[in-house]
Amino acid sequence: MEFAAHVNGKKAGILAEDFDLSAVVDVEPLPPVVTADDVVGSKDGKKQNGREIVLGRNVHTECLEVTEPDANDDFTGDKEAYMASVLARYRKTLIERTRHHLGYPYNLDFDYGALAQLQHFSINNLGDPFIESNYGVHSRQFEVGVLDWFARLWEIEKNDYWGYITNCGTEGNLHGILVGREVLPDGILYASRESHYSVFKAARMYRMECVKIDCLMSGEIDCADFKAKLNQDKPAIINVNIGTTVKGAVDDLDLVIQTLEESGFTHDRFYIHCDGALFGLMMPFVKRAPKVTFKKPIGSVSVSGHKFVGCPMPCGVQITRMEHINALSRNVEYLASRDATIMGSRNGHAPIFLWYTLNRKGYIGFQKEVQKCLRNAHYLKDRLRDAGISAMLNELSSTVVFERPQDEEFVRRWQLACQGNIAHVIVMPNVTIEKLDDFLNELIEKRSTWYQDGQFQPPCIAADVGNENCGCALHK
Repeated sequence: MEFAAHVNGKKAGILAEDFDLSAVVDVEPLPPVVTADDVVGSKDGKKQNGREIVLGRNVHTECLEVTEPDANDDFTGDKEAYMASVLARYRKTLIERTRHHLGYPYNLDFDYGALAQLQHFSINNLGDPFIESNYGVHSRQFEVGVLDWFARLWEIEKNDYWGYITNCGTEGNLHGILVGREVLPDGILYASRESHYSVFKAARMYRMECVKIDCLMSGEIDCADFKAKLNQDKPAIINVNIGTTVKGAVDDLDLVIQTLEESGFTHDRFYIHCDGALFGLMMPFVKRAPKVTFKKPIGSVSVSGHKFVGCPMPCGVQITRMEHINALSRNVEYLASRDATIMGSRNGHAPIFLWYTLNRKGYIGFQKEVQKCLRNAHYLKDRLRDAGISAMLNELSSTVVFERPQDEEFVRRWQLACQGNIAHVIVMPNVTIEKLDDFLNELIEKRSTWYQDGQFQPPCIAADVGNENCGCALHK
């Protein structure tokens, strides 16, 4: 066999026997192993390999090293045994960490054993969910089934919507705001100060002018401030929160629309994206909750699949109007499809997990779980207040806000999300009364030691939760 090559601009023939396969082995030395000597100090703390450590623990100090297998490992099996032991210890860690998980909005109560048979397949949903590409190992039939379910929930006809299963909640926000920018290229993005950080990330990525709107004490957008800051000379792109990150506040969608209309904005001059990451799937089952529906002049809705639904990997659902998506989509000959998504490759397993859960629970199942979460959230809030601990719970929320614990180890143990002087627990379907009691009993016991000598007093968090919810010496 002869290979063609070019030497000094001339074609030359290379015989197969002249091609030394061993030449591609060990041509480059292995990269050096990072040692403790690579961690250097800085004036604000530490740097590792030049990277400054700002928040949280430095994972590199406890990372699991990747090591090269021994030459005889195929015979001894030592490497396989080592990896099995590492994974077994990691599983125990996951069990313990799941038992003490309260501060982040993930439903850890699920069983997908029936889907284990699919883990051997590389399922990739490339391109448009509604157009089958040349790549055949996909799960579009599941993806579109899930999208239809959410379209029905948010009241938009099959022929009138477009959407896809995203890789996370942030991608849903990035996509919704991008569609708004493409529909209204010179529009200004408006978002409350308590909006998820991904909204402001989108503004930076897309080089959009962004105006931050003040919030009420609840964390809900202040529509009076919104009205005062509206620029009537340019179209408006608005992020509406269906549950804020810290306080779980739900923006009043109807009041936002009313504010826009009263300010002279016709429906073709504004675009509303609803960030329903957590509560977007809970609100439809709360009686007094404002309704999120495409019968109102909204442009898109996104919800996370790994939060209330309980998917084991990050994912989400993003739905917009079909009339908007043409401004974003491009034909891709390589795929024999078109694409209007943020990511090219998308996790094809995620739609199957979502489809499986939606079929098992249905609307009635989710309604029962919502009722359980709200009931348990009120239980937690009441017990905190009975113990003299400042606490707040918004009417439509399962996020209980309370004074930040003084002990950071306690915060880490229960994986609490903190901001300033406050922390929160998000009551999800896997959070039982027994789990809340364990947390409360430990918190009350620890708290008695933090303030026992009288030198320190519980913090006043009235500025965060209001005087009526603050249990400090001044307000109780």
